[in-house]
Amino acid sequence: MNGRRITFALALLALAPLAAAPAAAQDDWTVPRTADGQPDLQGIWANNSATPLERPEQLGDKARLTEEELADLTARIAEFRDAEQAGDLLGDRLIQQALGNAEFQDFDVITGNYNAFWLVERELDSRTSLIIDPPNGRRPALTPEAQERAAARGAYLRDHPSDGPEDRTLGDRCLHFAAPSMGSGYNSYLQILQTPGHVAILQEMGHEIRTIPLDGGPHAGIPQWNGDARGRWEGDTLVVETMDYSPQARFNGATEKLHVVERFSRISPDVLRHEITLNDPDTWTQPWTVELLHTSTMDPLFEYACHEGNYAMPGILGGARREEAEAGNQQ
Repeated sequence: MNGRRITFALALLALAPLAAAPAAAQDDWTVPRTADGQPDLQGIWANNSATPLERPEQLGDKARLTEEELADLTARIAEFRDAEQAGDLLGDRLIQQALGNAEFQDFDVITGNYNAFWLVERELDSRTSLIIDPPNGRRPALTPEAQERAAARGAYLRDHPSDGPEDRTLGDRCLHFAAPSMGSGYNSYLQILQTPGHVAILQEMGHEIRTIPLDGGPHAGIPQWNGDARGRWEGDTLVVETMDYSPQARFNGATEKLHVVERFSRISPDVLRHEITLNDPDTWTQPWTVELLHTSTMDPLFEYACHEGNYAMPGILGGARREEAEAGNQQ
């Protein structure tokens, strides 16, 4: 558990539940440079957005809220959060409850999930989704082949959810978390460091470190959990292309054709725009792009210790064996 969340939690509960959104791009501002002349992206950047990844269906084709709509949604979120300190506030439930969908759940209602105590102050802007392409703000449809793969995987897991640790996700096993991470509000900080020939990105979630060469060399073709990344500068924007993800670490069941393009650009002294485009013609019917707006922070990154030894895995597997024994006794 991140020490920063615990240290500030009680103080945050007394504050307004949503902070001001990141400022817009500043046209009269010049991007600072490193000693070797590169755009300076270095520092620690926070992603505490409350904007959902996909646009809620209730909002239809509305890409942005008006000032009045944003103020009304913010007030409703504040009311719900204040009333539900003991409830789950991760994922999209915070937004869905504020939009009036009281039945929405995105977690196991038996075991529960983290509540507001563990979350930092969240930020909300006028965007109705982090997905900016397709224009409907939602992930594109899966291809027929991807639907078949998902159905086969789902059928297997229904009968074999926990035969062994290999049936659980890499996250359940405390081995790996998606890189780049799109999550917010929980271990969602990153640190960027630069040298003339490399950029290193330390991702707080899962303490993942990506070291990205800028020499224009080819991809190595060796599958890795974080993929094989190569970077280059396009003006003041750092472009990072990643391929060759290991099968277990690909986004949403994608194939070996998965190609991720990230674009990092500072748009103001305190805001780093981070666009992520995912493309796999064997998984989605079209590429899709997410826009994250990271804010500069002086907060430090902390080690992500996962289950502090992953005590959950023996519990998951032990529970599965118990259920199997009880089912056998009932036959």
